[in-house]
Amino acid sequence: MATHDYYKLLGVEKNVSADELKKAYRKLAVKYHPDKNPGSKEAEEKFKEIAHAYEILSDAQKRAAYDRYGAEAFQPGGMGSRGAAAGQGFGGFHDPWPRPA
Repeated sequence: MATHDYYKLLGVEKNVSADELKKAYRKLAVKYHPDKNPGSKEAEEKFKEIAHAYEILSDAQKRAAYDRYGAEAFQPGGMGSRGAAAGQGFGGFHDPWPRPA
């Protein structure tokens, strides 16, 4: 999967609200859905890319990691395997103060 600016990929600004993000994702998901584009590898790849971008940007923790470290945070061997996306803090360090349940 190619690395992109997830905000650009979804056609939104960095300060987009959750509702606007969802609208932008749904519009693109319908446009590139494999059922609407049978046999199109390009549409299938684009659909996967926008789904991945939405997965990251729609989750507050993942979005914060993305904003701080970029897409590298979620690549194999990147921050994601050591912490940010795995929920263990940033840079492989963990949060020494547990959050209340």
